[in-house]
Formats: sequence, C-alpha cells, structure tokens
Amino acid sequence: MKRCNWVTDDPIYMTYHDIEWGVPLHDDMKLFEMLILEGAQAGLSWLTILKRRESYRIAYDGFDPVQISKWDSKKVTVLLQDPGIIRNKLKVESAIVNARAYLEITAEFKSFDEFIWSFVDGQPIQNSWQETGQIPTTTPESETMSKELKYRGFKFVGPTICYAFMQAVGMVNDHLTDCFRYETIRNNT
Repeated sequence: MKRCNWVTDDPIYMTYHDIEWGVPLHDDMKLFEMLILEGAQAGLSWLTILKRRESYRIAYDGFDPVQISKWDSKKVTVLLQDPGIIRNKLKVESAIVNARAYLEITAEFKSFDEFIWSFVDGQPIQNSWQETGQIPTTTPESETMSKELKYRGFKFVGPTICYAFMQAVGMVNDHLTDCFRYETIRNNT
C-alpha cells in the first residue's frame, strides 16, 4: 500500500495514518483531545505524542474539559512528575486554560464541533497534493482559527499548530494523491 511519504515504518504511525489522520471528526471531546495533543506536540514529532497518547488520556482525566478546568497547582506538580507525558509546565498549564476556554465556547455555541468546523464552512477542504513539499504549514483558515482561539484565551494554538490540527481531524484532506487513503477520504466526506 502506498502511504503519504511522511509516515515511518513505526506501527503506531502507520495505524494512525491509515485509520485516523484526515478523517472528519465531529466529536466534541475528541476534538478537544486533538487540540490539546497538537499543542503538546509543539517543537516535537507527532510520533512522540502518539506514543504517549494513552498516558495522556490517563493523566489528563480522559481529556474531560470539566475536570481539567478544575486542576490546581498541586495537580500540575503531579503531572510534571509523570514520565508518560511531555513534562513542560507551560504546556500542562495551557491544558487548564484551554479547557476553560473550551467550556466558554460550548456554552456560547451549540457545540465545539460547530464552532471549530465553521473555519472551513462545515466541509473538509479537498486538496490534491502530489508531493509533501506542496503541503503548506499554515493557511488563511488556520491563521483565522489561531487568531480566534487566541482571542478566546487558548494557548499553544499558533497557525501551524492549528493547521496540523485541521489535517488531523479531517478539516482538510492532505493525503497525497497517490496515497491509498486519499480517494477514500475524498469520497466519504
């Protein structure tokens, strides 16, 4: 099977690419999880985060924004001792800030899904890249999303992180055209 050429031969990476990456996601909690994980990835490889995802799920209370929003400095101290996650104080603290901002958005909008997908008018952008070098790291949509999320108090949501998030949750189809997933994603959205 021909995959996007950024995928290594690591089974975790291949499974992620083959099953999750680029598939439109509309579950509020999963969208929140992916936004937090993309922020945790800043400066690191995505594979590093994927290998720690289950540890994050345990440490981060199943990515429940209500629970995370209640964390205090004691919880942060405990998390900074957890070898299963990225032990960066700013990233851990950003999860608390982001959970609170997420809850405000869900109180204002029908759902986080409705809010976040509004940046692509509710439909995935279908790209047709032939080479990895053609894929941008930011787009006008990711820049707009970043500005709005920052305005609403989110942290670790720069335009590059937002674009990686958009790719991961299927807001854009950035599978290469010769990847076996490209047509499946294109035809099922």
